[in-house]
Amino acid sequence: FQVSKMAARGRQTIILSSLPLQVLYYLNGWYFGFFWIAEALIFVYKGQVLPFPATNLASEIVLLFLLGIIEIIKLFFGSKGNLTERIIAMVVAILLCLPVLFTTLFFLLWQTYVLRVEVILCAILLVFLGLELILGAAAMVSFARAETFR
Repeated sequence: FQVSKMAARGRQTIILSSLPLQVLYYLNGWYFGFFWIAEALIFVYKGQVLPFPATNLASEIVLLFLLGIIEIIKLFFGSKGNLTERIIAMVVAILLCLPVLFTTLFFLLWQTYVLRVEVILCAILLVFLGLELILGAAAMVSFARAETFR
């Protein structure tokens, strides 16, 4: 926790934003960009080399685009919620973890062909997701506790 003095009023304010959570959001943003590009290239590879049903390939590519959109929104709300100490934004980020979780599990377990490199990529993304859930919930609790004392 950092304590900063307000010059105008002479009061102290406590900064409740979680630095580890913010670093995690930053790193996850870079990793997810890598993950998305790698998955797109893997789908190109699968479409060329493996006997892939056309409808399955199209639906899995659409799911990859949806995952990208949801993850970007989740990272935005999580980062802004942490920096501004807003509980609602943190709740939205935590709720958006559910579709990201299920989509990642789909890519890990249930897609037509799962390559070993995809298992590794999805496992790393699931670690990021789990840490975000834990640290996000802890930050949300600290924001809620501070609200009661303000």
